[in-house]
Formats: sequence, structure tokens, C-alpha cells
Amino acid sequence: MPYIGCFPLVLDATVKKVRIDGGSAMNLLFAGALKELGLGVEDLTPSDSSFWGVVPSRASRPLGEITLLVQFSMASNFRVEHINFYVADFNTAYHAILGRPALAKFMAIPQYAYLVLKMPVAAGVLALWANLSIAYAYEIASLSLVESTNLSIQMASMVTDAKMVTADDLDIPALEPPRASAKSKETKGVSLDLDDTTKITKIGAHLDPK
Repeated sequence: MPYIGCFPLVLDATVKKVRIDGGSAMNLLFAGALKELGLGVEDLTPSDSSFWGVVPSRASRPLGEITLLVQFSMASNFRVEHINFYVADFNTAYHAILGRPALAKFMAIPQYAYLVLKMPVAAGVLALWANLSIAYAYEIASLSLVESTNLSIQMASMVTDAKMVTADDLDIPALEPPRASAKSKETKGVSLDLDDTTKITKIGAHLDPK
């Protein structure tokens, strides 16, 4: 099993399966989570931004933007903030990704070695712990989804390239084109042994003597 530091920090907030990603410059909500929240495209604000890093080697354009109340809570402590999300037109193993903008809004500090997220609340400090088994299962599901998505992208690229081939290039010739003769008239014989005239080789007749 990989070392602990490589596991994602996955927590349940307003929506479940939220990945805490301090390396992401934006907050993402995925299409399936939007539906589970009872929202649709008509509830989004149009956006012309694109983002990278979710679909391999490919930029993605969001369906739009939306601002939601996000709550982290325990029995005695809770914290609620308005968080702006870009809504992706596809699904992943996670319902949402909270990046640096959300962490700054919550003033939260992720600790990936211990899979814990800490943030200040009225009663002190709210510490939210991720489940290692669940984090590992989500990571495996995410990797499988990335592999299948990457394969689909490669297949789509091959189909696109195939459509660019002209009809003439697809024609199979009925006869094999004539092969070039092994004998060339553009050669001359050079003696290899002055005492034995049978030892000769052939070289190009028009080589530069230099």
C-alpha cells in the first residue's frame, strides 16, 4: 500500500465526497453533485473560463458558476461560508473539489500526513479527520476513471485523424509499383589490387573526388 502522504484528504461537507486540494486554484463542483443538490444549469451564472488538470491533457469548459453555502460541522462546532464553484460538465470519483480559494475563505489548514483539516470556529478549533480506507478507495476509483477517460480521448483523437485521410490515400493499388533495379548505370569499377584485376568494387560514378 502506498505511503500515507499520497492519499487524498476527503471529507463530507454540504455535499459528500469533497476532496480538499490545496494545489487547485479553483473550487469545482461536478455535474452529478449539482443534480443531487436539486439544481440545474438554469441556476448557474455563465462563465467563459477554462480549467486544466482534471481531464488528462485537455482543457475543460465549465457549465457555469454558482455560489453555495458550504458547512463543515461536528456535534459541538460548525463553520459555514459562501463558496463560489465552477461546475464541470462531467463526473469524477468526488462530488466536489475545494481548492485554495475555499481554504482561504475558511482559514483552513490541511495536513495530508494525518489526513486532517483544521479551521478556526467560535468555540476554538474545528478538526475534521478523513477516513483512510475511504480515502484509499476514492483514489483507486479516481485513477480508474482517469485511465478510462484518457483512453476515450485517445480513441476520439484517432477517429479525428482518420477523418482527415483523403480518399486517394485510402485506395489500395491493384498492381505493385515497379521496383528499382539493383543494377545501376551510374557506377564505375575501381580496382582493389593492382596485381589482381579481378578484385574490383563498384562506386558511384559522379562522387565528389574531395
